[in-house]
Amino acid sequence: MSKRAVVVVDLQNEYLPTGKLPLVGIEAALANAARIISSARAKSELLIHVRHEFATPDAPVFVPGSDGAQIIPAVAPIAGEPVVVKNYPNSFRDTGLKQMLDEQGVTELVVIGAMSHMCVEATTRAAADFGYPVTVVHDACATMDLQFGATVVPAAQVHATAMAALAFAYGTITSTAEYLAQI
Repeated sequence: MSKRAVVVVDLQNEYLPTGKLPLVGIEAALANAARIISSARAKSELLIHVRHEFATPDAPVFVPGSDGAQIIPAVAPIAGEPVVVKNYPNSFRDTGLKQMLDEQGVTELVVIGAMSHMCVEATTRAAADFGYPVTVVHDACATMDLQFGATVVPAAQVHATAMAALAFAYGTITSTAEYLAQI
């Protein structure tokens, strides 16, 4: 039987409408993330929170110790839930995440969080490269509009592209309702 862990990536105040990097659809993603977190807690599944911080205090966002770098209260860890602090999009890079998963005998991951096209995607790809079967709950993730040259890419398209790329070779993409119905 496999052992699952839920990895909550970067659901931090910086992404709220009051933060420096507000995401499109963050409120709906938070509500779905809270449902998944609640389910994991009820099933005593390993729940790992990831928090991004830049290594220097002069960073424009995710400044160590700032309110923006704090995990959003609605999805914050409770006593005993580990928090991995990272400095790069990939939650495995230069962190103890892989060692923590190995020590707990984890064999599959569920990834939720922000931003879909950046840290969620980087973490999912790395997890798959390590051999974990990965499920991304797409509606428990959020992102922002991006710009490439003169082209503005709406957040919905950024998100859909990221999820399509992950579904192609890196994991299973599902909704909160589908995920909760299957477990």
